[in-house]
Amino acid sequence: MKKIPLLCILLFIVSALFAQSYNYKFRLTLKDKGQTAYTIDKPSEFLSSKAIERRQKQNLPIDKTDLPISDDYLKAIEDLGGVVVAKSKWLGTVAVHCTDSMMIEKLKELPFVSDALFVWKGKPKGELINDSIIRYPALETISFGNYYSKSVDNIKINNGQYLHDAGFKGKGIDIAVIDAGFNHLPQIEMLDNLTILGSKGFVYENEDLFNNANQHGLNVLSCIGTNKPMQFVGTAPQAAFWLLGSEDARSEFPIEEDYWATAVEYADSVGVAVVNTSLGYNNFDSPAKSYTHKDIDGKTSYITRAAERATQKGMLIIVSGGNSGDSEWEKITPPSDAFNVLTVGAIKRDSTIAPFSSRGLTADLRIKPDVMALGAGSIVVDDKGLVTRKSGTSFSSPIMSGMAACLWQALPSLTNIEILTIIKQASDNYETPDRDYGYGIPDMKIALELGQALVAKKEELKNIQQSKDSKRKK
Repeated sequence: MKKIPLLCILLFIVSALFAQSYNYKFRLTLKDKGQTAYTIDKPSEFLSSKAIERRQKQNLPIDKTDLPISDDYLKAIEDLGGVVVAKSKWLGTVAVHCTDSMMIEKLKELPFVSDALFVWKGKPKGELINDSIIRYPALETISFGNYYSKSVDNIKINNGQYLHDAGFKGKGIDIAVIDAGFNHLPQIEMLDNLTILGSKGFVYENEDLFNNANQHGLNVLSCIGTNKPMQFVGTAPQAAFWLLGSEDARSEFPIEEDYWATAVEYADSVGVAVVNTSLGYNNFDSPAKSYTHKDIDGKTSYITRAAERATQKGMLIIVSGGNSGDSEWEKITPPSDAFNVLTVGAIKRDSTIAPFSSRGLTADLRIKPDVMALGAGSIVVDDKGLVTRKSGTSFSSPIMSGMAACLWQALPSLTNIEILTIIKQASDNYETPDRDYGYGIPDMKIALELGQALVAKKEELKNIQQSKDSKRKK
């Protein structure tokens, strides 16, 4: 008889030890954004001067979508016990972290909430090991007389060195890299002369971008910004960078789309011109609902809608097409299905498609990917400071982003959509685009020439209009 209570006690202890304690995140869709003290006639109160200037140069309005979500709404959410971890003024959503799955019912009852969607489930954060005292010296051998050294492979396929030789290396262009971690960046000598304007982590409880054991963002950044002549030169070595973290590499849930939307809105607010995002989402961890092929239509996925809105604010958004070409999914992944982002696939050094490069078309039969760049054996810097090769559209995208930044530097009067269009027109498959290569491999010399011709034409039309206006006044 005495054995039964003892057995019960043992079972209780074991159950307690193995109990799963989960936290949750929900995306709230708002009926409206509520009242705010900000107004669109005073944009300097919520947008930087660079952001306003970018809109003005492209004749883009500042409208009600730019106004922040009401602080009263955010307070009402947190008064229920939730923590606001992401929000999108463009899409009218708020992501909330909580420890009780039943809180979704309370959140739905808020008068300004129209819907609530599960976007994350996980355990409380564990501690990360910080090894920031370690330094990583540049060990790459100097190749005298070879300006790009090994990195020439990254740029020569697209003739990007033509822009550099013409004096366009990205100076004056602010690029946001929205990615995962930039592990050890402050300690890496090969990257110690980049112009970093700022950094910000958007992943809840994992905001440290430099000691999070993830180097994906670092690899991506190195393709663009490395500036060590005779050792490694990126495709925009004189650009300035914002480093923004939205990818939570610990799991795959829709909340990462919310983080990305928050990050790209931040990039807009600080005046970024070009955004590279080497991320894509289609298959989520259970119990979240994954996307299907019919969802890659440019308007369904949350991250795609945020990316499209970002292009409407005048930023040039460049996205990796995905690495599913030789998998069951095969297709591109959101947000690369957005209408006005530049989607980049991967080729090998012989200019043939990399097997893993995701294919098009979109669900609504648009051409994607748009263009191609080196993505098989791309040259990158790793988080030990070593120059190495890695493969993926994750690297073809930043290689193209850097060249696009240099092109925009050369043609500052053009809009983001005009730059995107020129890059496609300068590609070798432009007349006969397909689901594998899209419009093909851009030649940056041709792109510059097309851009210069467009600038001249626009100037001619402007002069004709001014002449007509002058005659009317007389």
